[in-house]
Amino acid sequence: MPNAHDLPRYNPQQTYEWNYEHAPAPIAQEISSFPGSWSFCGLPVPSPLGIPAGPLLNGKWVLYYASLGFDVLTYKTVRSSSRACYPLPNLQPVQTSSLDGSETAVKLSAEMQGSWAVSFGMPSADPDLWRRDVEQTRKQLPSEKLLSVSVVGSLQPDWSLEDLADDYARCAKWAIESGADCVETNFSCPNVCTRDGQLYQQPEAATLVARRVKAVAGTVPYLIKIGHLSQKADAHAFLQAVLPFADGIVMTNSVATTVLDDQGTPLFSGEQRGICGAATKQASLNQLRLFAELISELPAGQSRPDLISCGGISSAGDVLEFLAAGAKATHLATAAMCDPLIACQIRKEWAAAC
Repeated sequence: MPNAHDLPRYNPQQTYEWNYEHAPAPIAQEISSFPGSWSFCGLPVPSPLGIPAGPLLNGKWVLYYASLGFDVLTYKTVRSSSRACYPLPNLQPVQTSSLDGSETAVKLSAEMQGSWAVSFGMPSADPDLWRRDVEQTRKQLPSEKLLSVSVVGSLQPDWSLEDLADDYARCAKWAIESGADCVETNFSCPNVCTRDGQLYQQPEAATLVARRVKAVAGTVPYLIKIGHLSQKADAHAFLQAVLPFADGIVMTNSVATTVLDDQGTPLFSGEQRGICGAATKQASLNQLRLFAELISELPAGQSRPDLISCGGISSAGDVLEFLAAGAKATHLATAAMCDPLIACQIRKEWAAAC
């Protein structure tokens, strides 16, 4: 097995565009099998290990991490029109131990300590480009691995909620036509203040968009990615809003707060940014348990979406903890970006333990 330090990874010192163009090639190596029988929203998969929307900027990044032991690969959120990324820094290390959502601010760190503030703003390539890329990626991806494509609506100043729902559905349809095994709508982005980034907090709006997307998804598994919900009433309202439509719920899309420099001056023009990494593990685990409890209380015969966890997962022990708490799959983002061999290590530990 190659040394993790020698493997390429996302370079935070370079722009998003640079990283998009400098995707690494797949690595040829043996991958330990993952004991047990696993599925993802009804589709068989070799393991519960995946990458959420974020690190996989294009098909080359998908194929790279597929070669490193991940089995559900989520293509970074795309749109119905191109959109540029926010300026650097896009990944700013921060000082924090564990977040619960009540924090008013965190301070930046000179070095990565396990958590960073993420500031991309959901950029997207032109639809003609990403649709061709998804099609080619699915053809090159090993058949047993799943390609999920994350999409988001691009709210315009004169649009109604109906218009936004149509845009979500348009992107979902394009993704499926391009060969996506699953489609995910991103209902949460802490780095944008418009409605397209806050749908998980608006149950009625979430219902409308989810219904529209499910109509075009048909039998293709449909997942919804959401942000941090810590109150049972809020989680219940969202779950009831999407139950008829969602095959899976992906959480947690970071914990948002303000980032301060050493002098206490707010970064990113004072706007909140999503904190990802180790500091979000407990909040993500608490949210998983909350949704698992709500799903267990549903009446017999009621559809039950799979719960897909991300947020602070970085070891075999973390994977076990989240699966035991009710997750059907565990997705790693920050840990995988920092250590490309993390899935290989987790698989090796599970194979040895079993």
